[in-house]
Amino acid sequence: MRRTRSKIHPAASQPRIDHLLESMEKDVYGQKGKLSDPTACRDCGAVYHKGRWTWGAPPADAARVQCPACRRIADDYPAGLVTISGDFALAHADEIRGLVQNIEEREKKEHPLKRIIAIDRESDALVVKTTNARLARGIGEALEHAYKGELDYRFTESENVLRVAWKR
Repeated sequence: MRRTRSKIHPAASQPRIDHLLESMEKDVYGQKGKLSDPTACRDCGAVYHKGRWTWGAPPADAARVQCPACRRIADDYPAGLVTISGDFALAHADEIRGLVQNIEEREKKEHPLKRIIAIDRESDALVVKTTNARLARGIGEALEHAYKGELDYRFTESENVLRVAWKR
C-alpha cells in the first residue's frame, strides 16, 4: 500500500492503514483467551491488569507468563519492519538510530508491548524490527516529519507484518 497525502487534510489517508493495523492485532501472538488478573510477564515484568499490559509492581500472587512482546523478541518474529535507506539515511545513521530509540522509549512507557526487537545495519539500509505494527508506523511517520523523504507502507497478510519503508 502506497501512502498518499490528501490536499485537504494530511490524516485523510489514515483509515486505510488503521484498518490494516486493527486486523493485525488479532495475530498469533495475541492472547489466547482471557488471562487471570493480575498476570505478570516473567521476562520484562509488565503486568496484565484489567485487560491491558502496563508497567508496575506485580502482586506476589500474580500468575506468570511471557507477554506477547517478549515472545516476539525471543522468537525474533517482528510485527513491524522499518527499512530506512538512502544516502541521507546512511550519512545520518547515528542520529536516526537515536530518533528511533527515543520513539520506542516514549511509546514503551505507556504501552509495554511496543518495543524494538533490533536495529540492524544491512549493506545499504537500517532495518528496525518492532514487536508492534503501530510502533513501526510511528517510526516511519516520525522520520518523515523530521527529515521529509518518501514513506511507504506495505502489509503482507500471509506474514502478518507491516513493512514501512522510508528513504531519503
